[in-house]
Amino acid sequence: MGLLRIMMPPKTQLVAVLLFAVAMLFIENQIQNLEESRTKLEQAIARHEVAEVEQRHSEGLGRDFSAQAAKDDMVIIYNRVPKTASTSFTNIAYDLCGKNHFHVLHINTTKNNPVMSLQDQVRFVRNVTTWRVMKPGFYHGHVAYLDFSKYGVKGKPMYINVVRDPIERLVSYYYFLRFGDDYRPGLRRRKQGDKKTFDECVSSGGSDCAPEKLWLQIPFFCGHQSECWNAGSQWALEQAKYNLVNEYLLVGVTEELEDFIMILEATLPRFFRGATELYKSGKKSHLRKTTEKKLPTKETIAKLQQSGIWKLENEFYEFALEQFQFVRAHAVREKDGELYVLGQNFFYEKIYPKVN
Repeated sequence: MGLLRIMMPPKTQLVAVLLFAVAMLFIENQIQNLEESRTKLEQAIARHEVAEVEQRHSEGLGRDFSAQAAKDDMVIIYNRVPKTASTSFTNIAYDLCGKNHFHVLHINTTKNNPVMSLQDQVRFVRNVTTWRVMKPGFYHGHVAYLDFSKYGVKGKPMYINVVRDPIERLVSYYYFLRFGDDYRPGLRRRKQGDKKTFDECVSSGGSDCAPEKLWLQIPFFCGHQSECWNAGSQWALEQAKYNLVNEYLLVGVTEELEDFIMILEATLPRFFRGATELYKSGKKSHLRKTTEKKLPTKETIAKLQQSGIWKLENEFYEFALEQFQFVRAHAVREKDGELYVLGQNFFYEKIYPKVN
C-alpha cells in the first residue's frame, strides 16, 4: 500500500480513499439492513407461533360476537367527580353501548350523597359482581371509591375517573347551581335566582364558595372512611394518592379530555371503540357547558389559594396530572399536529414446546 501511495498522484489517492469510504458505508448499510430484516423475521415467526397457540386455544369457542359478549365479565366503575366534564364523558359511553354491546348503569344515590351506608355498600358490591346479565357493564355515579376486596368477593372492577383544577371545578359548580347548563336548560336549579357572582361570594365570606367546598376530589378518591371527609386531612390526601396509583386503571384531567378518551379507546376497545371519533365529531357528547359563568379575578383566586384545603386539593390535582402525563407520554405520539396512539411495542419469542 505504501508503494502504491508513492506511485499514485495525490488526486488519484484522494479518489481511492473516497471510494474506499463509500464502499465501507455501503457495506455497513447492508449489514444494518440485514440485521433489521433478521429482527423482523424473528418477530414474524414469534407472532405466527403465538397466533397458532391462540388458535388452538380458541377452537370450539366460536366467533359470534354477541355470544362472546355474554361471557365477558368486565366491569368499569366511573365514580365521577361533579363538574369535571363527567356528563360529557358519560354520554359517550351511552352513545357507544349499543354498538359495542355493553351495558351502562347510573348509580343514583339519594340526594347525590357520595357516601353509601354499610348495608348499601354490601348490596352494591354484590350487584356489581353477581349481576351477570348486566355484564360487561359500565357503572357511573357521584359515589366515593369502594375497595371491593374488603367485602369478600372474587374479582374487582376497573376504576377510571377524571379530575379538574380545584378552583375551576368549584367556580363551575357555583354557577351551575344558579344557572344550570345547556344540557337541560329548563331544569330549575337549587340556587336559581341568586345573582351574586363568585367574586362577591368570596369577598363576603359566603358558604357556597368557602374553602371547605374545595374538598371533594380527595375524598372521592380516598373512599368511605370517616377521615376521608375531614376537610384538610393529610391522611386523606395520601390515601387518595395511593388509590389513584394502585386502584385506578386511568385518571384523566378535564383540560385534556380528548387525550384521556384516546388512551381509553386504545386500552379498552371492548368498551370505547369509536370514542375518539365520536368526541371529535362535535355531537352532544361534549357540548355541555355551564351557563352564565364568570371567571374569578386574580384577587379571588389568590384569597382561595391561601387556604390549607386548597393546597392539599391542588397537590392532589398536580399529582394526578403528572401521573396522566406520564401515561400519555408512553402511549401516544404527535405528528403533524395530530396525536396518534402507539401500537404494540412488545412481542413474544422462544415459545416452547414448539407447535408441530
